[in-house]
Amino acid sequence: MAEIKVPELAESITEGTIAQWLKKPGEYVEKGEYIVELETDKVNVEVISEEAGVIQELKAEEGDTVQVGQVIAIVSAGGEAPAPSAPAAETKAEQPKQEAAPAPQVAAVESTEDKGRTIASPAARKLAREKGIELGQVPTVDPLGRVRKQDVEVYSNQPKQQAAPAPAKNAPAAVSQEDGKPVERVRMSRRRQTIANRLLEVKQNTAMLTTFNEIDMTAVMELRKRKKDKFQEEHDGTRLGFMSFFTKAVVAGLKKYPYVNSEIQGNELLIKKYYDIGVAVSTEEGLVVPVVRDCDRKNFAEIEADIAGFAKKARDNKLGLADLQGGTFTITNGGVFGSLFSTPIINGTQVGILGMHSIVKRPVAVGDQIEIRPMMYVALSYDHRVIDGKDAVGFLATVKKLLENPEDLLLEV
Repeated sequence: MAEIKVPELAESITEGTIAQWLKKPGEYVEKGEYIVELETDKVNVEVISEEAGVIQELKAEEGDTVQVGQVIAIVSAGGEAPAPSAPAAETKAEQPKQEAAPAPQVAAVESTEDKGRTIASPAARKLAREKGIELGQVPTVDPLGRVRKQDVEVYSNQPKQQAAPAPAKNAPAAVSQEDGKPVERVRMSRRRQTIANRLLEVKQNTAMLTTFNEIDMTAVMELRKRKKDKFQEEHDGTRLGFMSFFTKAVVAGLKKYPYVNSEIQGNELLIKKYYDIGVAVSTEEGLVVPVVRDCDRKNFAEIEADIAGFAKKARDNKLGLADLQGGTFTITNGGVFGSLFSTPIINGTQVGILGMHSIVKRPVAVGDQIEIRPMMYVALSYDHRVIDGKDAVGFLATVKKLLENPEDLLLEV
């Protein structure tokens, strides 16, 4: 017998939640084949079997919290793959008339048994459970047949005669009465709980302050408009967005004000001489911050390609732990959701975060004239224990100056 244990996931992760079993007792598993999907604080990871054999026992159920090193399954090591598939193929070739009929029947039985184990993202599985929807009934556009959260949402919003009966049967406690008013209690996902705890920890353990400025985006927008088609053509379809401009401006600001690129460790300041910029990305389960490495050594196209790749991986739930670790500073763009003004919260052990917002045309004074310009408010939240107001304002002014004069920004590449 071989034990399947929760592997070491990352230095800061000690436990996870069983999101989905990919195998069940009695099924054969190859060495290196995925057996279970774990939901952790940061990403979902799939655990492989270190031995080939038959699953004898699952020691945890979907939704259970498990610790690193905990035994979660037993495999009969050295077992052999079930024999029926090979003989069936041979028999079918030799006696097609006798074996053709039973095959569909077996397939139908397996399909019926596996309805409750439809391949689905953890978010989809939880939403379906909350709404009392059977995942096997949810249509999906995914080429691999994986049910996503949006598939469940679409299915649940179908006419009442299709979607309404299920919650009454399977989730009677989803909506209840408290003080005579209807309420719904929804269990927070592990990731949402972690986000909540860490944000509260940052607020409690830092002297966080926010300073603001505004940027005239005219020059950047005009430059982007002139260059975007040629840029996309020369860089294999990579689009020229605003994030590469902001990332390069931030790197220049960090070089000029190095304390903004630091971290408190005990009684010391660790001032980092590298520039790994976290870019906040919204997902179904909450905000994640993949890290674009060595931004000082990358050009605009490389930065844009990295950000686009991370965004796709986040949507597909494919981000790895390595993608989320080690950032020195973070940029978050609330403007994509229409935010005009906000005070972002510092990410983890970092001491600064830049918040971008919506670009809005406003009347502004340009010399002695009033002109309509595309303006963006920007916010720098910083740890006042490390960064004085003078440096914070200077950093933000540097970012503003470079973005309003993108020719100077290009010299920073």
